[in-house]
Amino acid sequence: MEFWFNIHTLIWLFPVFFIIHDFEEIIMLEHWLHHHRHKLYKRLPYPLADRIVKQFSMTTAQFAVAVLVVFIVVSGATIAASQYLYNGNVMKLYVFIVVTLVFFIHALTHIGQTILLRSITPGSVTSLFVIIPYSMLLYSSLFSQKLITWQMIFNCLPFGLLFFPIVLTAQWLGKKVI
Repeated sequence: MEFWFNIHTLIWLFPVFFIIHDFEEIIMLEHWLHHHRHKLYKRLPYPLADRIVKQFSMTTAQFAVAVLVVFIVVSGATIAASQYLYNGNVMKLYVFIVVTLVFFIHALTHIGQTILLRSITPGSVTSLFVIIPYSMLLYSSLFSQKLITWQMIFNCLPFGLLFFPIVLTAQWLGKKVI
């Protein structure tokens, strides 16, 4: 499949697939949480379930604002990776690796949520059929073109934790703006 897509195309598909995935979350989250919050309390420790319910108790419009904020970060990482291909500043590629790794791990958590809750969860369909295949193709291509190494992946993993404050701030902004 690698010959169908060049690296530049794969990089620019990242924000497209991000928004497809997040549209699924935007459309489903409010309704899903309203009808399935009892499953969270049943399957998770009460403090964790309560934290999740409170964190995601927002309207569809509020969640869409949060997605917009994260989309800006995703777009910035994509632009940085695209620029890396032209001028070779490896730090720009590292930013892209961190953000795409977070996205890949996020997709895996959707699959885990679906299994744990025994229910289709917001984002699980696009995680299974879009994000995980895309991530595998992207990383396979980046490795085969020798643009990344396993050492780079391992170096980037801890920086994925920096995404938590970004997401929490995005959700806070969504609740404050609307």
